[in-house]
Amino acid sequence: MSIEKTKRKFGMASEQEILDGRVTDVYFERTHQILEAKNISKRVKMEIRLKSLPNQWTWGVLSGIEEGLNFLEGHPLNVWALPEGTLFRSQEPVMVIEANYEDFDKLETSLLGFLCHASGIATKAARSVIAADGRPVASFGARRAHPAISPMIERSAFIGGCNGVSTVLAADYLGVKPVGTIPHALILLVEDSSKAVSMFDEVIDSSVPRVVLVDTFGDEKFEALANANMLGEKLYAVRLDTPSSRRGNMLEIAREVRWELDIHGHNHVKIFITGGLDEDTIPPLNEVADAYGVGTSICNARVFDFGLDIIEIEGRPVSKRGKFSGTKQLYICPQCGERLVKLWDDENAICPNDGQKALPQLEQVMDQGKLLIDLPTPQEIQAFVLKHLPKTL
Repeated sequence: MSIEKTKRKFGMASEQEILDGRVTDVYFERTHQILEAKNISKRVKMEIRLKSLPNQWTWGVLSGIEEGLNFLEGHPLNVWALPEGTLFRSQEPVMVIEANYEDFDKLETSLLGFLCHASGIATKAARSVIAADGRPVASFGARRAHPAISPMIERSAFIGGCNGVSTVLAADYLGVKPVGTIPHALILLVEDSSKAVSMFDEVIDSSVPRVVLVDTFGDEKFEALANANMLGEKLYAVRLDTPSSRRGNMLEIAREVRWELDIHGHNHVKIFITGGLDEDTIPPLNEVADAYGVGTSICNARVFDFGLDIIEIEGRPVSKRGKFSGTKQLYICPQCGERLVKLWDDENAICPNDGQKALPQLEQVMDQGKLLIDLPTPQEIQAFVLKHLPKTL
């Protein structure tokens, strides 16, 4: 049997191939063939939820909803979902889909991929934002992943609370300005840190903050002072990105740089730290750092293992072993925030703490493939996330 191969320059699916259901596990395609051949058509309800969060985390940030709905649009499906950016917990339904199963089967793989990948990144970004305790965090991880998905990575990081992204395309996609100044490469090419910074200042538009690397050739303290003396008030920040092999104690390096900048009259210069950071390594640096660039830990965040399961067939509650049958709703008490998972339209969704009637959270967002809502902007989703994030991890 010959298999036709599509010549590709890059190992990625096109948007049309995704929309056409070509990115599907083959057993769904075979299921579709069997149902069609045997003339079987049954109305089902399906639920997406996460059995457990990684690393004993207690919450996740739901992301990928916009892509998921764009993907499902036009198919004869009814969809209920939590708003993108919602903080959810394990065992809580985040989406319910109603359809004739043969109209959905080949869509499951991609839909889960949208939610699993984006939610993992958004959550990891949010954890870094909490760890930074009010200091800006920029997403610097695009180079650690396939370039085809860099806009998704940067969008998810932005939704999770990152104040900026580094890639040009992702920034255009989000409607923001990209964050970044000059790399070590330019300094190496001109063989002098101050000369490279001077060129940067001469050529690049003045609206771009002057943030300079101070660890290419010399000591961080002396390079910071040299650039501060050269640029004066125009210098916005120095960036510490010392390689791990030479780093020693980054907090001590940052303390020394801060001290020397201050006693030489450069109190206005901020300290921007990058390189190998995550929610565990950031907090000790908050003593000195004014901002962070976080790359690999966000970009390569563990994907969430969302599952999609049939929980009702032809109006009858049914599920496989290990799953709870029946269509369920997430209810939240408006007074104390208590969360309850109960059957849909359960009149007994009463908060056990204060007797208040808990409110349903999943809302219908699609009717027979037609979107019923205006999708929020990334900025609106980010504001929603930041409003609801806990203060501490």
